[in-house]
Amino acid sequence: MEIVLALIVVAAVAWFVTAPLRRSQGELGGVTPSEDPGVAELEARKEAKYREIRDAELDREQGKLSEADWRRQDAALRREAIAVLTELDEARRRSQG
Repeated sequence: MEIVLALIVVAAVAWFVTAPLRRSQGELGGVTPSEDPGVAELEARKEAKYREIRDAELDREQGKLSEADWRRQDAALRREAIAVLTELDEARRRSQG
């Protein structure tokens, strides 16, 4: 009886863990046929830039970056993020109209 219960629990956990793998690309927010691939690429670049900003903040908090180095890096990353956001806005306008 315990073995059967353990198998049921393992199967339920496996089903839950593999749920993202069973979803279709559209459900995961992937590029759909109606979505402009250029916009999707810019969205990915935006998320990557945000991740870089968060990583730099974490490095500063952990003492890996001095305050001056962090300020320089943060300013550069935010300029780059603004450029990506500007490109993204322009690409969305082009794809809509």
